[in-house]
Amino acid sequence: MLLGPLLAGFIGLFSEAALNIALPDLMHVFAISTTTAQWLTTGYLLMVGMLLPLSSLLVRWFTTRQLVFTALAFFAVGATVSALAPGFGMLVAGRLIQGAATGILIPLIVSTAVAAYPPERRGSAMGLVGLVLMFAPAISPTVSGLVVQTIGWQWIFWLMLPLVALSLGVSTTFLRNVQPITRPHIDAASIGLSTIGLGLFVFAMSSAGSFGITNPLGWGSFVVGIVALAVFVHRQLHLPQPILDVRVFARRNFAVASALILANNALLMCAIFLIPMYLEQGRSVAVFTAGLIMLPAGVVNGLVSVWAGRATDTHRPWVIARAGFAIATVAAAAFLLLGTDSPLWMLVAFHCLLMVGVPLAMTPTQTHGLNALPDRLGADGSTAISTLQQVGGALGTAFAAGLLSAGRGAATRAGASSSAATIAGVHEGLVFSIVLGLVGLVLGLALRRGEQADEPVVERELAAALA
Repeated sequence: MLLGPLLAGFIGLFSEAALNIALPDLMHVFAISTTTAQWLTTGYLLMVGMLLPLSSLLVRWFTTRQLVFTALAFFAVGATVSALAPGFGMLVAGRLIQGAATGILIPLIVSTAVAAYPPERRGSAMGLVGLVLMFAPAISPTVSGLVVQTIGWQWIFWLMLPLVALSLGVSTTFLRNVQPITRPHIDAASIGLSTIGLGLFVFAMSSAGSFGITNPLGWGSFVVGIVALAVFVHRQLHLPQPILDVRVFARRNFAVASALILANNALLMCAIFLIPMYLEQGRSVAVFTAGLIMLPAGVVNGLVSVWAGRATDTHRPWVIARAGFAIATVAAAAFLLLGTDSPLWMLVAFHCLLMVGVPLAMTPTQTHGLNALPDRLGADGSTAISTLQQVGGALGTAFAAGLLSAGRGAATRAGASSSAATIAGVHEGLVFSIVLGLVGLVLGLALRRGEQADEPVVERELAAALA
C-alpha cells in the first residue's frame, strides 16, 4: 500500500538533493556565486517548510489518493518548468513548485505508515520510510552526476517524468485511503501565520549565507518569522480545532526526538552540499566521477536505514540513536583530514561512516518520538517532525554555503590557490557538521524509555504556560 507514496516521496527527496552535484556547473552556466546557487536547494526547502504545517489539515480534508495525485501533478509541472528554464530565476521557480509537491507528500507518507501499522510493527515500516527519506538524497549525486556529464543538467528533470508516471500507475492500482475525512474548520489566520512564520524563518536562515548574519533583511525576516510562529502556537492552543496540535511537544520523548531529527538532517544536508564542492572545485574531479565516488555511501545508507528500522522493533531505540550520532560526529571530524592530495578512498571511507551514523540516528529517533503520541495525534506528530526535518536541511545547506564562501574568501586573501581555498572553505563548513553531531549526542542522552501515550496533565500545563 505504501509503494506508490514511497515512490513519489523518493522522487521528491531525490530532487531535493539532485542539483548539489550540478551546482558547480550551474554556477558557470548562469554566472552566479555559491551563495546564490544554494537557493536552488534552500528555495526548495523553503517551499516544503511553508506547506508542511498544513499537512495535518490536508489529510483531514482530502483523501490519501487525492493528495498523492495532486503532489504528482506538481512534480510533473515543476520538473517541466525547471527543464525548460532559460535563466536562473525560472529554474528556482520550477524548484519551488517541486518543493510544494514534497511538502504535501513527506508527512503524508509518515502519517500513512503510522495509521496503517500497529506500534509493534512501526519500526519496520519506518525503516522502509527511512530508506526513502535517507536513501534518495544519498544516491541522487551519483545519478545526477552521470546525467549532467553525459546529456546535460536539464535531463535531471526530464528523467523524473517517467518516475512520476510510474508512481501514478502504482498509486492508482494499490493505494487505498487510510485517513478519516473529518473536514475540520479552516482557520485562515493560522494558515497565514504558519506560512509567513516558517517561510520567513527559513528565508532568514538561508539568507545568512547570501547576505551575512548582520544584514537587516535577514534579521528582520528572522524577528517577524519568530513572532508569527509564536502567535501561531498561541492560537493553536486556544482553537477548538487547530490545524496543528502543538501539544505534541508536551511529550518529552517527542520533543527531544524532534530536535534530534532537525540536527540530524542539518548534518546530512551540510555534508551532501560540501562533498561535491570538495571533489569538483577542490580536487578538479569530473562531475560523473564525483557522483561515483559518492555512490558507496548511498548504498550503505540504504542498507543501514532498513536494518535500523528492524532493530528499533527489538532493541532500545535511544541506544541506537546515541550510537548513530556518535558515529556521525566522528565521521564529520574525520573529513577535516582531507586535503588537496589526500587519497580519494579516504573520502569514500569517511562518507560511508557518516552514512552509517545518520540513519542509525534518524529511524529509531523518529519511531520512538511518534510512539510517544496517542493515535489521535499521529498526523500532527508526523507533520511536526517532517517540518523540523526540512528546517534542519535548510539550516545545514545555508550555513554550509555561507561558511564555505567565508572560508574560501579568507584563504584566497591569504594567498592560497583556488583548490586549496575551496578545501579550506569546506573545512569551515564541516565544523558546523561536527557541532551538530555533538549537539545531537548530548540531546540523545535525554531520550528515555517509552512514556505514557496520553498525558492530559502535561498538555494542560503546556497550554497554561503558553497562554
